[in-house]
Amino acid sequence: MNTDVDQLTAERVHLDRLSELVPEFAQRADEYDRTATFPTRDFDDLYGAGLHAPTVPVSHGGLGLGPLQGDTLGLWQMTQQLAGADLSLARCWEGHANSLVLIDALGTEAQKSKWFDGVVQGGEKWVAWSGEPSGTKPGEVRRFGTTVRREGDGWVVDGTKVFCTSADGADWAILLVDLAGPGGARNGSSDGVLMLACELADPSVTVDSAWWDPIGMRATVSYLVRFDNTYIPDCQRIGEPGDYLRQAWQTAFVTHYAASFLGAAEAAYRYAVEYVTRQNKAADPYVQHRIGSMSVAVETGRLWLRHVAQMWDENRRAEARVAGAQARHLVEHLALETVDHCVRACGARCLVRPSPVERILRDLTFYVRHDNDDQVLATIGRAGLGEPYDPSFYKP
Repeated sequence: MNTDVDQLTAERVHLDRLSELVPEFAQRADEYDRTATFPTRDFDDLYGAGLHAPTVPVSHGGLGLGPLQGDTLGLWQMTQQLAGADLSLARCWEGHANSLVLIDALGTEAQKSKWFDGVVQGGEKWVAWSGEPSGTKPGEVRRFGTTVRREGDGWVVDGTKVFCTSADGADWAILLVDLAGPGGARNGSSDGVLMLACELADPSVTVDSAWWDPIGMRATVSYLVRFDNTYIPDCQRIGEPGDYLRQAWQTAFVTHYAASFLGAAEAAYRYAVEYVTRQNKAADPYVQHRIGSMSVAVETGRLWLRHVAQMWDENRRAEARVAGAQARHLVEHLALETVDHCVRACGARCLVRPSPVERILRDLTFYVRHDNDDQVLATIGRAGLGEPYDPSFYKP
């Protein structure tokens, strides 16, 4: 019991410390969005406040949060706060925190010592990249993808990845590459996907910002990244070939995305309550319906996150994988509905800058496309029917 009390106390301290930073992050969000630049000052502030190593174990100087540390909800609640200020910032934070989970789960002691020290003592930022879509968008004449080959005591990666979150902001990237050829992890084989830690200062790694011109999530700077025969030594391979898919590590992060969706919805809800109160619309029964619907949606999302987090903390992984997909599906719809209620209650003025709702609408609409919701729901159905299903990327 004392351990539980200590954990809750520490969690409260982290959240209180973060809440002091969030207003400044919200103020900066418009600038980062308009300029489509990485939120460097936000990460500097997180580091200065001792919040930069959320999923690094306490034994290595971190906060000891996340699905491997028995405090999954604490991590997701921090993400909710960040997403309420800036959904792009939350996405970059997710990539950083989730990468550290992979190192903790599959890294050697030497790797943990080196890389966790870089995060805790040096403020280094991490991310994981898989994106190698086989299709192209209109106007593109070439497909994306990487090849990887064995050379000496290491590996050589050649080719391109896209949707590379934090491309010019991170120091290290975990590259998910497939020995069978282009495809990354989403199209990879269960035995052939490698995780290679790439130091992004390597001159053979270059970014192309011109590819990234989306409607939302602009400050994630998810550029195209080129690897020109980039050499990565064996000491920077994380785990064994195939571990990522075979052990279904993607499922540890699915509900983390939902935490970001929910944080954006919470911000829209707070905005709506303040706006209609200030405009003396609180007595309008139609407005009351909208606010009531938003309140129910937000609380439902919170309960689902708590439900899935408890499964991870109790090591009920098989249940958590399916429940995580359920939460991810449901919270997407709850969040989108909440933002729509906000717009209908507040009117068109809330979509005029500098209103944050305008950015929330764009960012959330774009971010929920991270996975195909039709496939997510079909996967949940396959699990319920006892049919084979892919818990990681929802492939048939």
